Amino acid sequence: MSFNIGLSGLYAANKQLDVTGNNIANVATTGFKSSRAEFEDVYSATRLGSGSKVIGNGVRLANVSQQFTQGDISNTGNVLDMGINGSGFFTMSNNGAITYTRAGTFKVDDKGYITNTDYTSRLQGYGVDANGKVINGVLTDLKIDTSNLAPKSTSLVTSSINLNSSAPVITDTGANAVVFDPAKLETYTKQFSTPIYDSQGNSHVMDQYVVKTGQNTWKVYTLVDGRNPDATGSDPTKTAPVASTLTFDSSGNLTQVSTPNPVDPTKPIISSDLKLTGWVPGTVTNGTFTPNGASANTNGVTISMAKTTQYNADTARSIPTQDGYATGQITNLTIDGTGTLFANFSNNQSKAIGQVALASFTNEQGLQAVGGTSWKETFASGIPGYDAPETGTLGSIASNSLEESNVNLTNELVDLIKGQSNYQANAKTISTQSTIMQTIIQMT
Repeated sequence: MSFNIGLSGLYAANKQLDVTGNNIANVATTGFKSSRAEFEDVYSATRLGSGSKVIGNGVRLANVSQQFTQGDISNTGNVLDMGINGSGFFTMSNNGAITYTRAGTFKVDDKGYITNTDYTSRLQGYGVDANGKVINGVLTDLKIDTSNLAPKSTSLVTSSINLNSSAPVITDTGANAVVFDPAKLETYTKQFSTPIYDSQGNSHVMDQYVVKTGQNTWKVYTLVDGRNPDATGSDPTKTAPVASTLTFDSSGNLTQVSTPNPVDPTKPIISSDLKLTGWVPGTVTNGTFTPNGASANTNGVTISMAKTTQYNADTARSIPTQDGYATGQITNLTIDGTGTLFANFSNNQSKAIGQVALASFTNEQGLQAVGGTSWKETFASGIPGYDAPETGTLGSIASNSLEESNVNLTNELVDLIKGQSNYQANAKTISTQSTIMQTIIQMT
């Protein structure tokens, strides 16, 4: 029996060395999870039990368990390198064959799909609709869309404006009325220009001319490309724009904005907005207006005046914002902590083009290792649950980074020494038993 016990010990020590050697070999493997050899003793027993004086039959390998502890996250500078900081697995699909991995070394194939290093499996995630909204719940192959971003016509312009309360009044009524003329500086107090866009992404200049017409009263004239935006006649440059009136209280706060001929007769003409309606993009040549084939926003252009004040300070405006833009080409890609992929365009716009999905399991150690730093679902692991990163217990995505192996090289080298000692000790058990057998044989 001693020979069998010693042999079982040699086998166990050899397996321990195998596991340790495999860990050491993969110390630089991205996303690798170290393993641990687990042993149990062996006893012979009958149906009545093993008794109180049974010595035992040696040892056997009970399990090789994987240790899914977090590896260090190291920066690589490659945007498609992704490390998971926390729990979860990337989901990969090879023509429907699903595997799971922590190795985020991804590439883009010739069709634009995000794949593993071998270009054999595609990264799974959530797609987006036409507006860039993530569609949760349905996994799909993530693809980087390199098509141009379609232009968007301007619908809203916002800014903060202060009108100088001590500015001189320009009388626009009576015998000495001053008629507004954008070509004459003395007919208005200040001019503000804002770029706006039509449906084809063509840029147009919207000019606003503010005129102080009385105490706490100002008028605003709006021109687009130097003409009345509502005029499309033979000489629209000669058609005077309709002025809107801004009224302030004694504290310099805006109380109302009134514009004649509102778009919707059911709504009051008093609001905090100005609105351009009926604007047809085009050019004027020799007094003749020619449309450029594009269109303005169907709902008009709303100019928010809610943040306008009248204080004793220079008439000035903050940098305006508007929601229109020209067409843009993709310049780079960014990925945030939730795994959302954003395409950044040459027109300073960005758009979500997909989101990485992470899988979680009830029993991670029940996963079956299949090589390539990948695992497959088993009955022991349970079925996967999919969700976006940073949801529940799932970790976050670190772009431009990779998760290193969680192998502790110092511990592995110590285990290597212990495994070698165990092997030598069990070999000594067999050698001693052989000596005893030789002694018995010589006695006969």
